[in-house]
Amino acid sequence: MPVITLYRDRFNQYLGKELTTEEIAKWLPWLGTDIEDVGPDYVKVEYNPNRLDFSSHAGLARALKGLLGIEVGMPKYEARPSGIVLNIDPSVEKVRPYALAGVVRGLKLDDELVRELMDMQEDLHWGVCRDRRKAAIGLHNLDVLEPPFTYTTVGPETRFVPLDETREMSMVEILQEHKKGRAYAHLLSHTDRYPVMVDAKGRIFTFPPIINSELTRVTAETRNLFIDITGPSMDAVRNGLNILASALADMGGKLETVEVRYPDKTLISPDLTPQEMTLRTEYARELLGLELTDEDVVECLRKSRLDAWVKSEGVIGVRIPAYRIDILHEVDLVEEVALGYGFYRITPTRPVSTTSGRQHPTIKTMNCVRIIMVGLGFTEAVNFILTNEDVHYRMMRLPAGDAIRLANPASALYSITRTLLLPGLMQNLAVNRHESYPQRLFEVSDVVVRRDDAETRTERRVHVAAVSAHARANYTEIRSYLDALLRSLGLAEWSVSEATHPSFLEGRTAKIRINGEEVAVVGEIHPEVSNNFGLETPVAAFELDLEAVMKYISKD
Repeated sequence: MPVITLYRDRFNQYLGKELTTEEIAKWLPWLGTDIEDVGPDYVKVEYNPNRLDFSSHAGLARALKGLLGIEVGMPKYEARPSGIVLNIDPSVEKVRPYALAGVVRGLKLDDELVRELMDMQEDLHWGVCRDRRKAAIGLHNLDVLEPPFTYTTVGPETRFVPLDETREMSMVEILQEHKKGRAYAHLLSHTDRYPVMVDAKGRIFTFPPIINSELTRVTAETRNLFIDITGPSMDAVRNGLNILASALADMGGKLETVEVRYPDKTLISPDLTPQEMTLRTEYARELLGLELTDEDVVECLRKSRLDAWVKSEGVIGVRIPAYRIDILHEVDLVEEVALGYGFYRITPTRPVSTTSGRQHPTIKTMNCVRIIMVGLGFTEAVNFILTNEDVHYRMMRLPAGDAIRLANPASALYSITRTLLLPGLMQNLAVNRHESYPQRLFEVSDVVVRRDDAETRTERRVHVAAVSAHARANYTEIRSYLDALLRSLGLAEWSVSEATHPSFLEGRTAKIRINGEEVAVVGEIHPEVSNNFGLETPVAAFELDLEAVMKYISKD
């Protein structure tokens, strides 16, 4: 989760009201944030990634103004034409095809504000831009450049001085030697032409998504900014620019538009035209359990910094500022009503019911397994349900499977859902291979498997897996632990038969069956798997389908 450190005096300047750090820490959670730390002159605030307009002092102050009634309704931003043109060369179409830009004049920067801008830029890179895959942001000192600007591509030997360097470097040198180049070179691995922006004198001032030029470094003396955002996703490009431009306007900058000329069209950016939606008052009442009139809903929405009016009886018109990229559905407007109303004003009530709750049988069994495994001397591990093909298949010597793939993974490390727990435990051993042995770990948690059922294509199932790593780890030891677990769960009978499994050593592997149904695999991990994880110590392991076993466990 992103975190911003709010300095009291700077925050109060934007807020227009003197609050102590304790008062700031008291009010901000009602905007849906968490307080991480409170110091004598600062508050550390963790905010939800869908509220990237909270990535600056100005953005949080803008929202809190509404909640406190200092300023309500949608903020109005005016962007006048700058007369600056950004030409989009056709050669970028197959590299990073989209670009927008904006100008901000009259900023009064200092070292603290420059650092805040850089932090905000990185938060937007992480959130909206998906670690620069969908878009990349550049902030430049406009006064050292000469428009018009051109977004084009160049060859690998083209040279310029990148940020934090004193010498000219070629594109290839930047990708291989510069810190940012090494981090993001993979984003340009599909091309031998590299995107750049140049001014009227042909000077390169940005190499997106890698690095800006030292020429346009932003310092405390910078007063006029040129913003460029480029990438393969126009939505991410537009959203990032709108959030950044709105925050800079609240910081005292004067917004100006740039004429972006594509081969087949011309766009004016930033475009801060608000989105319009409608909200049914009855829908808000139903979800919130509050007796609200149309006028009440309008007042609440305005305190959430939206424009609202009674469109017709029971229907509210809502105008949403361009920086609020998180509002997608009518239910999101209901949340804004709740924020504007004030969660602190809502009295918690118990649901009317004649029944009492109790633990789900699956959860009860999982907790029982935890107690048993800890009693057997194992330590519980808790891993992500997301993993990647390399760890889950190649390193475990398994053929590529049909795990559920994420449509838009934020990282290559988390691209699929796991179908087994053992790969995660092997990773745990790899991370702890410098610790003393024996190491005995277990996990009881969900996996996601595919089904042949046409109506339900996937199913979450509960597994339990365990690993034992030390010089004498073997089949007999791990089998005894699995037998102890099954007996402790109340099972009386199961069969054991020799088996082969790519992740386990042949001749020292078995399958466990109950009433003919295969429920577990147990044995010694194959040496190649251990080598893949950098382990030099023998490992024995088992993985059990707990839900399959639960059918045979006494309900008592």
